[in-house]
Order: sequence, then structure tokens, then C-alpha cells
Amino acid sequence: MRFPVDHPLTRRVREICLPYPEATEVLAHGRSTFRAGRRQFAIVGAAHDDIGAVEFIPDELERPALLERDDVFVPAYEGAYGWLALRVEPDAGDWELLAELIDTSYRQVALQRQLRALDGA
Repeated sequence: MRFPVDHPLTRRVREICLPYPEATEVLAHGRSTFRAGRRQFAIVGAAHDDIGAVEFIPDELERPALLERDDVFVPAYEGAYGWLALRVEPDAGDWELLAELIDTSYRQVALQRQLRALDGA
């Protein structure tokens, strides 16, 4: 595991992800993944990348602008399915942007009842 469950990066991402309705953390392929039901919306660490990064599903309209950033890249494996990754460290990086990207990612995979719970909160 590159980023175990007690790693500072994992803890910070957990703080962003777990408040979402029905969000869970599941260990998969040596990484913490965050899910809305069964569908993943955030992954701590990018495959074959030892620098801290968080994978997310971008809004397709925002994808080109995100890819112009130096801290955004197409991760191995999940990148083939439209995922991107943002490089962040527990004490550095654009955490406000990451929170927005995770929100977008969650909304793309969440069930209608989860979205109603989120927007009603």
C-alpha cells in the first residue's frame, strides 16, 4: 500500500468524502477508494505514481481546462474510463479545488436518493 488508511493524505481525503450521503471507504488494489453505493467517486493514490494524488471523475466540459494544469494528469488504468488525478500532498496542493472535483465526481455516480439527501442537507 502506497497510502495506507492512516496516511495523512488518506485522512484528508476521507474528511472530504465520508460526509457525502451513503459514502463508504473500501480498500481495493492497495488503495482507499470512496464510493457512493457500489460506484467509486474518489481514489487515494494513482497507479504507478508515488507522488500523492487523488483520482476523480471530471465533468466532461471541465476536462480540457483541467488537463492544462500542471498538477492534473490522466492516471494509468482508470484514465481509460475518463478519470483524472490531481497531485496533492497532505499539507500542500489545491485542496479547495480537490473538494470541488470530488463533489462533481460524487454527483456523477450517486443515486437519485443520495443526490436528494445531499441537496436537501
